[in-house]
Amino acid sequence: MGFTITRENKMVKKKWYFLFFSMVFMTFLVSCAKTEDTGKAPGDTDISPSLVYDCRMELDYAEEFTVDYYDGGYALITISEGSRFLIVPENAPIPEKLDGDIVILQQPIDHIYLVATAVMDMFQSLNGLDTIRLSGTKAENWYVEGAKAAMDRGDMLYAGKYNAPDYERILAENCKLAIENTMIGHAPEVREKLESFGIPVFVDYSSYEKHPLGRTEWVKLYGTLLGKTEEAQKAFNAQKKILEEISGQENTGKTVAYFYITTNGTVNVRKSSDYVPKMIELAGGKYIFGNLGDDGSRSSSVNMQMEEFYATAKDADYLIYNSTIDGELQTVDQLLGKCDLLKDFKAVKEGNVWCASGDFYQASMSLGTFISDVHQMLLYGKDASTVYIYPLA
Repeated sequence: MGFTITRENKMVKKKWYFLFFSMVFMTFLVSCAKTEDTGKAPGDTDISPSLVYDCRMELDYAEEFTVDYYDGGYALITISEGSRFLIVPENAPIPEKLDGDIVILQQPIDHIYLVATAVMDMFQSLNGLDTIRLSGTKAENWYVEGAKAAMDRGDMLYAGKYNAPDYERILAENCKLAIENTMIGHAPEVREKLESFGIPVFVDYSSYEKHPLGRTEWVKLYGTLLGKTEEAQKAFNAQKKILEEISGQENTGKTVAYFYITTNGTVNVRKSSDYVPKMIELAGGKYIFGNLGDDGSRSSSVNMQMEEFYATAKDADYLIYNSTIDGELQTVDQLLGKCDLLKDFKAVKEGNVWCASGDFYQASMSLGTFISDVHQMLLYGKDASTVYIYPLA
């Protein structure tokens, strides 16, 4: 039986062609933005006469880095503090007359010395833990299960903290890259020595991001580093989707205090501009300290006397205890053992005291999940289904 091509058939086929190519075009735009109408590349991207600029990675929240793509699979990573790294594909030639400040990182990039703990979860989400040979954290201090397991197997070795690296081991293991956190700024001699051995030093500035998912979006940078851009986009989109499902819902108006009590009896509280208060707001709550801390400072928290904390936080609807420093709590009595004055707090009287799990700060790829946890807590109280926070008994 034959098939007659009608005008309607042609119109349907044209419509499907249009939709198909539109989808392809939109998919491209998600990850890479072309230059503006002027035809000029954004920023300083004219780095070598042998490289042809293509486009810049599109970012939803991150502001502390950019990635520019060039023909042939080359990618230029620029960090907000000025450092630049050129990712060169395996077996590809090093571009000629390259700007002198640019550090070359030729793929495959492995035998990494990873000191920045927030990055380990990103590598795990990329299925890239096998590229990390050396850790700046001991096995017993890892909450990232893949990292702990790798160290237990001997696939990943401890090579010392940021300020006291085991240079002998680092050199013996043919380290190709050191990924540090911003604390390396307090030990410039370490960076200088690593670089003198020919080991590039990359400093992770994800903690400087203003938006919580800006931190998570650094997975795209590391995906570029490892040649796993699709995996990175997928991992980031999973957290972005969680946030989008919460966004637009009405703010509950409920107030939250996030804190821990130090060994000397003062209270450590997150600055109002920090990412944790931002997550509370995104979850539909209100951080109890509306204007706390100096926005010009990079510090994420401030210490205050208990009397000062009491004056503001006693009427908070919810308390979330930060367990990172002195371990997780299980009961309200354990909290009151740290300071009996807390018994007068509204949240304690009403049974709305929660604790953040110890693995939260290493879970950089779960910040959307944490926002969802707080949202659930605000809506359903102890009946909430959560991952990184739990109510105290």
